[in-house]
Amino acid sequence: MKFAQKALRRRFVFLFSALLFLGFAAGLLAYQRRGGGYQEEDEEDMPIGSKQKVEWTFARFRYNVGGGFFRGFQRWAADYPKSDRQLVEGVIRLTRINTHVAEQVVDAASDEIYNWPWIFVEDPGAWVLSEAEAVRIRTYLLRGGFMFFDDTHGDYEWNNMMAGVRMIFPDRAVEDLKDSDEIFHTVYDLDDRFQIPGTRFIWGYRRPYLADMKVPKWRGIRDDRGRIMIAICHNSDVGDAWEWADSPDYPEPATSMAYRIAINYIVYGMTH
Repeated sequence: MKFAQKALRRRFVFLFSALLFLGFAAGLLAYQRRGGGYQEEDEEDMPIGSKQKVEWTFARFRYNVGGGFFRGFQRWAADYPKSDRQLVEGVIRLTRINTHVAEQVVDAASDEIYNWPWIFVEDPGAWVLSEAEAVRIRTYLLRGGFMFFDDTHGDYEWNNMMAGVRMIFPDRAVEDLKDSDEIFHTVYDLDDRFQIPGTRFIWGYRRPYLADMKVPKWRGIRDDRGRIMIAICHNSDVGDAWEWADSPDYPEPATSMAYRIAINYIVYGMTH
């Protein structure tokens, strides 16, 4: 009996040691495959699943503003990254689109632009494009890419945005989109669109809407087949509504409209 118990204990010790060794070896192999340490400095900040292959990614356009900063920060990054991530959460909840759980920044000076078929541009009223960047954007759009311009207000920002647009497409018309346009009916029927306010107009010190900022404009630029390549929300701040969707102080109707607009634009851009 004692002999059997000793044999059982020896067998248990052997099995435990073997399992401990295998666990250590597996951990060492994983460490070596990564090359030791973190591959990305901010990897721990990325959501779980950020390496997964997907159908759609929220890509944000990074552009030059001429002086490096505008009112203390780069305008392309306004609302970033909270706005991007909260829109992504909404797309995952409200659609069956296989969506990337992390945002992506796309640089104006890089050919990386061709890897992202749907790109969001925050306040192009502050951008300064080079000729090479304009050519790259033109090629991207004519190859089937889609851009969503948001958060320009008033004539000054509109004109500055159009200076860049005219470098991209010198002769293509910018049109006011009709309620019947397909982009407003891909998922939701959006005949009841209204101005989506930025927080700077409704919170704290309330910046007044000037006369040229009061009427929202829904505009677009088409290719030769009639496909909208650039969709423009002028005199609205759709990105702010995504960013503050979790705030009880931001008007819920504007948030709901902003998510519906985004989903329609995503589905349109990815299917046309």
